Amino acid sequence: MGDRPQVVLITGASRGVGAEVARGLARPGRHIVVNYREKERRAAEVVDGLRAAGAGASATRADLCDEAAVAAMFDDIDRRFGALDVLVLNASGGLERHAGPGYAMRLNRDAQVAVARRAVALMNDGGLVVFVTSHPAHFFGRVPVPIAGYEPVAESKHAGEQALRAELHAEGVRLVVVSGDLLEGSVMVRLLERADRDGVAARRAAGLPSVAEFASAIVAAVDAPPPHGTTVCVGGAGYGD
Repeated sequence: MGDRPQVVLITGASRGVGAEVARGLARPGRHIVVNYREKERRAAEVVDGLRAAGAGASATRADLCDEAAVAAMFDDIDRRFGALDVLVLNASGGLERHAGPGYAMRLNRDAQVAVARRAVALMNDGGLVVFVTSHPAHFFGRVPVPIAGYEPVAESKHAGEQALRAELHAEGVRLVVVSGDLLEGSVMVRLLERADRDGVAARRAAGLPSVAEFASAIVAAVDAPPPHGTTVCVGGAGYGD
């Protein structure tokens, strides 16, 4: 890398898991690009915290489903640094009120692959892509989805993981998947409780990891990447047994 910093792009990093991952990765010698869709103030606050921790940091607005915005984001990374070292694919969705038919698949599969392709074009051998997912998605088709209403999201994120595994199998970069159970205190849990309070309660009884615990596993995957294709599981009693 010479004199340039290690450049890490984290999608959906203005809050929640993405913001926690950014903070966990902040250190001198790294520049962290905080991607966000609409929460500019929160993204700016994250950037300020990363700089205070000694890292380089910047925020970039791009809806991952907006091809022009994604292209501009990567063009800016290329112009400023000439390369990208790590992509953390954290952003996902499908439960939002605005989400129409097909939105989950466009975001959680199609957009993830399109972003990964642009990232790989800026990576040298040894680049790293970390795909962040959930147990209902990772084990989709093998373990019943435990929360009513989450099936379309789980199916789309499972499709995204499989598409990335096919896309990156011979690209000279490493793919690591980090999968977690529902996360205590997360926005996702609050959304799912509206649809299936009993289902969430059943998962909670098994013991849910925290946002901080899940973020720590993602940070560890960046700091000391396991072999290509590895899945790191966080929490999830009853999955894959």
